[in-house]
Amino acid sequence: MTRSAVSRPRFRIGLKGKITLFLALLLAFVVVLLSTLVLAGIREDQQRRMEQSFAQLANSANLRVRAEYLTGERVSPAEFMERNAQSLAVDLGGQSGMAVTLYNADGVFAGTSLPVQPVTDAKDALAHTAKGQAAYITLGNQILYLAPLYNADQFLGTVQFHGSLVEQRMFYRHIRDLFVGTGAAVLAAGLLLGYLYVWRQAHTLGKLNQAARDIGEGRYLDKPPVRRQDEIGELAEGIYDMSGSIASYVNELNEEKQKLLTAIQRLQELEQQQKQFIGNISHELKTPLTSILAYSDLLGMYSDDPVLLQNARTQISKEAERLYGLIEKALQLSSMDIYDFETNAATFDVKPVLEEALDRLHIKAEKREISLSADLMNDQVWADQDNLMHMVTNLLSNAIKYNRPGGWVRLSNRSETLADGERRVIIEVADNGIGIPEELQNRIFDPFFTVSDDRSRETGGTGLGLALVRSLAEKQHGSIKLAESGPEGSRFVISLPGEPIGIGTQEN
Repeated sequence: MTRSAVSRPRFRIGLKGKITLFLALLLAFVVVLLSTLVLAGIREDQQRRMEQSFAQLANSANLRVRAEYLTGERVSPAEFMERNAQSLAVDLGGQSGMAVTLYNADGVFAGTSLPVQPVTDAKDALAHTAKGQAAYITLGNQILYLAPLYNADQFLGTVQFHGSLVEQRMFYRHIRDLFVGTGAAVLAAGLLLGYLYVWRQAHTLGKLNQAARDIGEGRYLDKPPVRRQDEIGELAEGIYDMSGSIASYVNELNEEKQKLLTAIQRLQELEQQQKQFIGNISHELKTPLTSILAYSDLLGMYSDDPVLLQNARTQISKEAERLYGLIEKALQLSSMDIYDFETNAATFDVKPVLEEALDRLHIKAEKREISLSADLMNDQVWADQDNLMHMVTNLLSNAIKYNRPGGWVRLSNRSETLADGERRVIIEVADNGIGIPEELQNRIFDPFFTVSDDRSRETGGTGLGLALVRSLAEKQHGSIKLAESGPEGSRFVISLPGEPIGIGTQEN
């Protein structure tokens, strides 16, 4: 007779059970660790707050003792403590709400707010306070905090506060019990949640699959499809990173396309500016040449008229000077735009340069009955001295040109420190001239722009002076702006570095 083997059912834990058990163990570990860290943090926080509270009380005690010492009779520290320690201890105890004991500089009991003298061995703590350090003494549920007392730089003695640890320890035990109860509840909930974990995995895999389909259809992810701290979470992060990389590449292609379109637009603008520049300079060159030719024809027709000869000579000279200035400034602007023009910057005193600029225009101002004044201070500026002279004289010349008889022009300078610590030298040119209309103020630094053709013809203006000043200022890491302008006059402000800013210069 053959006996057939009887198979016995083997005890086996399924995937749901394994994962549930794993999560339960994990939750137990997390709860224990979290409880330990939080309780340690609470204990540390309680100690820190206690130290801060005692430190504030010690500071208040020092202020009180210092006030008593300064307002009372000037005696030695030992005699002061002997006279006032008891009353000070009572006052400090009333202010702090704690029992207070005072010791003199030798560590001898001096006074207390308690009914009887406390008996505590505080020799070691008093030795610390004599060195300027605070000390603690813990006696059961009581803590003694000792801190030094000073009058200015004199060590007077030690103040001792009597604090209680009962409330802190009760709070700590309450939090500990709360963690124990909460931990048990979390473990129970973990068993239930673990059983549902497998179903959640399938749901998570479905999210990953949907995310892959979205990327294939061009709908890029703005966040990971799932957030987990395991291999599935890493896979989700990888899919998210892949989505971001694809989106980034597509955006870079779009940006490059936009840059090409912008470059084409900029080239078109430059072409238009070139045409406009050629047109403007042709017009500006044609006007004085037309006047010169006209007077040349008149000289040929009426060569025997002395008045006409004198007038023609004056006008031809004036138009020739205007033509020369126009060509010179146009060449300067062109050299700045075409070549990498740099200035020979150096550190020098700005006041003598500004004074020389005023001297150069003194006669011109007197002819137009304009008063020149200055408010100058000695200061160091980092700039090209010749270029600075050109900028200032140009602004002063404009202020004189476009002014009224009897008007004034003021030149001043000052120093400013920016938020990042950089020092700037500020130069201002102010006048009470005819001003610039508000709607034209944002165009005055454009090449060939003049407020009015009639005024530019009268003064010989070419519309290039302020454009050149702006270019010179920018090449020296500075700036120029029209701070204000109106019927009562205008004010221009030049800002230049006060010292080298770490940018090398090149010689022309």
